[in-house]
Amino acid sequence: MDMKQAIAKVIDGQDIDSGEMVAIMRTIMTGGATAAQIGGFLVGLRMKGETVAEITAAAQVMRELASGVDISGLDHAVDIVGTGGDASGTFNVSTASMFVAAAAGCHVAKHGNRSVSSKSGSADALEAAGI
Repeated sequence: MDMKQAIAKVIDGQDIDSGEMVAIMRTIMTGGATAAQIGGFLVGLRMKGETVAEITAAAQVMRELASGVDISGLDHAVDIVGTGGDASGTFNVSTASMFVAAAAGCHVAKHGNRSVSSKSGSADALEAAGI
């Protein structure tokens, strides 16, 4: 199923089966879809209402394609991620907490994204710091 078909299907209120969702998410996650196509698909999916099968298949592909962090042999390893998009108006608490945890001796795997509801997301802040 290509992105045009996927968008049409969710706009028509039809559910995406697991196999279709896997193909769609692989297209999205490997750069095969434009920002407009991704936006159209996600808005259509949200308006239709996501099913457990759709979310499960999407998560499966994201986990499959995610970058791993090897923490074997590391004591006190932690993973820190922010809420992102919570519209609470706070500063980037998760990125600041990463530095506190590292200063306390933890090995930190920090992940995040670009800004959604604030001036900077974790990726923006770390990029600006040259990290």
